[in-house]
Amino acid sequence: MKNLTVAALLALTLTLTATTTATASSSGNFANTKTGTPACSNTCTAANTKTDPFFINDNDHVVFLGDSITQQKLYTTYIEAYALTRFPEYKLTFRNSGWGGDTAWLRKRWKTDEKKLFSATGDLLNQMVIEAVNKGLERDVLPLKPTAVTINFGMNDHSYQAFRPDIYRAYKRSQEELVRTLIKNGARVALLTPQPIEDMKKAPSKDERNISLRKFSEGLKEIAAAENATFVDQFSPYMEVISKRTEGQTKTIGEGNAVHPGPCGHTVMAWAILKDLHAPALVSSAVFDVDRWFDFRKLVSANNCIISNTSYSGGILTFDRLDKALPMPIDKRALNALKLAKVTCDLNRYPICVKGLADGEYQVLIDDKDIVKVSSEDGKLCTNLAKVTTPSSEQADKILALVFKKNTIYFSRWRNVQLKDGTAAKLAELDKQIAKLENQINELRKPAVHHFVIKPLK
Repeated sequence: MKNLTVAALLALTLTLTATTTATASSSGNFANTKTGTPACSNTCTAANTKTDPFFINDNDHVVFLGDSITQQKLYTTYIEAYALTRFPEYKLTFRNSGWGGDTAWLRKRWKTDEKKLFSATGDLLNQMVIEAVNKGLERDVLPLKPTAVTINFGMNDHSYQAFRPDIYRAYKRSQEELVRTLIKNGARVALLTPQPIEDMKKAPSKDERNISLRKFSEGLKEIAAAENATFVDQFSPYMEVISKRTEGQTKTIGEGNAVHPGPCGHTVMAWAILKDLHAPALVSSAVFDVDRWFDFRKLVSANNCIISNTSYSGGILTFDRLDKALPMPIDKRALNALKLAKVTCDLNRYPICVKGLADGEYQVLIDDKDIVKVSSEDGKLCTNLAKVTTPSSEQADKILALVFKKNTIYFSRWRNVQLKDGTAAKLAELDKQIAKLENQINELRKPAVHHFVIKPLK
């Protein structure tokens, strides 16, 4: 037991292989590792280094630009909730500018002769794209003064058919213009590939529409590199997930229709997007060694949290923990996504590890509430608290609910009032509701001190 090195224990904060017996949480993975949930490994942190900063920064005004998949307000709300809970000290504003049926040339915001557009080349193509993109952005995006914009087009652009070079040419030129215009106006840009279509009658990789979407995605990567934008590939990881569909399955893996995933599919999308935006995996971590006779705190390391009032007596470890972040909330309708993708591993690491405890079963309590039972084996105990319901996850779930409510009101303000020449009084009333909800969200984002007890089960 005492020969276990601190380095080995620290490695446990990455692998988190301990099996727990709690039920699934709305803010984490299924606790039992035998459920088929993807396992964590040290490689999960490869994209979360200090050399790869997160796309969203303090004081950002973030706009999600896209089509009906963006308008669903699902993956966008999950990304928003992640940023709000992972960086509670940041001042952030988020707005959804998704429009059903829209394309990179913003056809829902500015009328364009598409037959002419698809046949155009050279100066005519440039002229048509510049006019459409600038008019659309000037109405719906630039007034929001964005500092960071994600763009998710391609689904309608490819026209749900085999690859067409003429449409592809217009798509690429439009994406270029979107990036150039937004950067010129002070925004960082992330170009998101569309997710593949999940048609239950076709193998996803052989669907001619997906073959076309893959080519569109490859072109988008070239644009991002040339225009100094961030490239986000959600097509490939989503394709990998839906390709696991079993014979005879009658429901889409994304739990929606072929084009519009449900909360499960959107959680997979948010996972893929956040990974490519270099979202850090760690919420916070704390590692103890109760054999540290020279240190009454018994603390080996505390990352992104403050540990105080530590006590170890009679085999019981107690301490207070103030985290500097909250776990990412997971929509309760989307828990199946946690069996499809490494959401918890890549985005929600919240470990507690203890060395030196006698082997056996232990109960973890937070604020006098039973949280999870964990085994100590070979003198080590380790679990990821993001896999179970905790006071912090319940706090994060409340934030997610408020974000959904705020986004619904903003969408109504924009589409049903602002764009329909609503009165100034009505706009002011909705702005007041939005501001009130954002204030509530910001108050709720503040982490609190929680009292932990780890004690052997009798």
